[in-house]
Amino acid sequence: MLLLALVLACGPGDPGGASPLVTYTEDRTPCAHRSAERVLLWGDLHVHGSMSFDARNYGTVASHDQVLAFARGEPITIASERVVQLDRPLDFVALTEHGEYLGEVAQCTTIGSSGYDAAICDAYQGGDPDAAFTFGAELAAEQPSRSEELCGAEAGDCRDAARGAWRDLLAASQAAYDTSDACALTTLPGYEYTRTPEISNVHRVVLFRNLQAPPAPISAFEAPTAWDLWRALEAQCTGAVSACDAIVVPHNSNLANGRMFHPSWVDEPEVDAPAAEAWALRARMEPLVEVFQHKGDSECRNGLGGPDDPHCDFEKLRAPDDEVCDEDELGTGGMRLWGCVHRLDFGRYALEQGLALQRQLAVNPYRLGFLGSTDTHNGAPGLVRHDDYQGHVGTVDDTVDERLGDGNITHDTFIDNPGGVTAVWAVENSRDAVFEALRRREVYATSGPRISLRVFAGDLPEDLCQRDDAVAAADAAGVPMGGVIEGPLDEAPSLWISVQADTGTELFPGVGLDQLQVVEGWIEPDGAIGERVHDLAWSDEPGWLDAQSCEAGGGDASFCVQWRSPDFDPGRPGFWYVRALEVPTCRWSTRQCGSYADDARPPRCDEGSVQETVQQRAWSSPIWYQPSG
Repeated sequence: MLLLALVLACGPGDPGGASPLVTYTEDRTPCAHRSAERVLLWGDLHVHGSMSFDARNYGTVASHDQVLAFARGEPITIASERVVQLDRPLDFVALTEHGEYLGEVAQCTTIGSSGYDAAICDAYQGGDPDAAFTFGAELAAEQPSRSEELCGAEAGDCRDAARGAWRDLLAASQAAYDTSDACALTTLPGYEYTRTPEISNVHRVVLFRNLQAPPAPISAFEAPTAWDLWRALEAQCTGAVSACDAIVVPHNSNLANGRMFHPSWVDEPEVDAPAAEAWALRARMEPLVEVFQHKGDSECRNGLGGPDDPHCDFEKLRAPDDEVCDEDELGTGGMRLWGCVHRLDFGRYALEQGLALQRQLAVNPYRLGFLGSTDTHNGAPGLVRHDDYQGHVGTVDDTVDERLGDGNITHDTFIDNPGGVTAVWAVENSRDAVFEALRRREVYATSGPRISLRVFAGDLPEDLCQRDDAVAAADAAGVPMGGVIEGPLDEAPSLWISVQADTGTELFPGVGLDQLQVVEGWIEPDGAIGERVHDLAWSDEPGWLDAQSCEAGGGDASFCVQWRSPDFDPGRPGFWYVRALEVPTCRWSTRQCGSYADDARPPRCDEGSVQETVQQRAWSSPIWYQPSG
C-alpha cells in the first residue's frame, strides 16, 4: 500500500530526460529498446482471475500476483490442478476482473466478513454454478441492485470491500510492472463493466493509462447504461484528474442483439445532452472494439446484407439460420444465443454505420480499432495454443469431455475457441507508450498466432517493398493503421502492407500465410453503403493438412504489397482494413475429437456445428478516408 501511495503521488516526468517519442504521466526509466518507428508488442487486455464472481465460482483461485507472473512466462496451476505455461511471454497485460461484485466476492470468501454467512455465499462457497448465475442474472435487471443480506444497509459493506479489492488489484499491477529500462512487462490497470440488459451483451473493458484511477470500478450498479459509464469516467477521471485517462472497449458485440452499436441509444431518456455532444463523448471514450476472443468472432457475418464473404464464417457462435433482426429491432437473450442476430452485432457493419452517422454529425463515432483477447477465466492471459487447448472457464471446461460437451447455464464450450491476442506498434513497452498506441489505434487483432502486420496509406513512394527504409518513408508520407486521411485526393491513396508469418517456437512451430485481403467499405452520396473484399496476394506454396495427424504446412513466410483501390471515389468517405490468413489447420475440437475411438466420440464431434478446419488470421485496424467538408 505504501508503494501504491508513493506512485500515485508522483506527477508526470521522465527521469531520463525529455522524450520526443512518448509523453510520460508517471516517473519511470525510459526503455532501452525504443524506436520512433515503433516496436511490435504482444498482449492480452481482457483477463479474469480469482476476484471475478464467475471465475472464482468455477474454481479459479490464482492470485493477482500469480496471474501477472504467468504473463511474464511463469507456470500457473489452473482448475483441476492443471499446470500451464506460455511458450512465449507477453509484453503487456491487463487484469480485468468484473467490476461488479468485487466486494461481494471478497465478502463471500473472507472468513469473518459481515456477509460471509449470507445464503448466496453458502452456494458460492460450495461451488454451486447457480451462484454465479444468480449474481449474473441481476445484471440483466432494469436497475441492478446489491443484496442487502450480503452487503448491509445501502450496500456499504460491499462498497467498502470493493474499494479494498480494487486497491489490491492496483497494487499487484504496479508490483508486476517493470519500470526498469528492460521493460519486460507492462501492466495496464483495468476492469470489466458487465451489463446485460434483456440478457443481451453490452460488456466493456475499461483500461486506465496509469494508477490515476477512480477509487473503485464504476460498475453497472452505479452506471446502468454505457452513457452513465462514460459520464462517470469523464467526471472521475478524464475531465477531473490531469494524469487520468481511460479507454472503454466493447467486446462480444456478436452477442448483443444489436444493442452495442445501434444508434437508438442516444434517444434514451438518461442521455441528458444534445445528440452531437453525446456521440462525441462516445467517440472519445470508445476508440477500439474487441473483434475476437474465446466467445467467437465479431468481425462480420454472412446473411446480414452486403456481398457474401466466405471468411466471415470463422468461429461463429450463432447458427447460420438463426433469426435476423429487422434494422430498427433490438433483440433479447444474446448472452445465451437467443433472440435475433443484428447486422450491428459485427465490427465491419459498425464501421459502415459510422460513415452513415458522420453525414448527420460532426464526428464519426465508430472509428474503431481492432483488438483480440482471450477473456480467460482461468487467470491465464495469452494462453491461445490451438494444439493443446485447455479451456478458459475453470471447472466448466477443464476436461476434454467437458470441452466437447454443451457447457453449463452460463458458458458454452464446444463452440468456443482458445481466443486471440492484441498487437500494438508502440514507441516502447511502457504504460504511456502502449496506451498512446491504443488511443491512436495503431493496434491490431489476431486469433492467436503472432502474425506481424504493418499497414500505411497515403501518397506513398511506389517502391516501399524494395526499400530498407520503408517504414520511415511510409511514416513520413502517410498514416499508419488507425489513422485518417483527409481529402480531397486526386487519386486513391496507396496502401503499403507488410506481413510476416508467425514462425512459432521450436516446440510449437507456426505455419505459413495463405492469403492477403483488404476489406473496403464506403458510403455513396445517396447514403447507400458499399462493401468489397479485395484479394491482394496468394501463397506461392500451397498449404497442406494431414486430416489424421493434423500436421500442417506450406504457405508463404511473408507478403509485401502496394495497392490502390479500383473503387475509390475522392468525394466518398470510406475505410480499408487488412485481413491476413494462415493456411488451413485443424480446429482445436477436431484435434480433441480425434483422441477418441470412433465408437466413443462425443455426439457434438459429428453434428457439424463447427468447422473441422480453420484459417487463423490477423485483422488490422482500419484506415479511414474523409473528403473535405
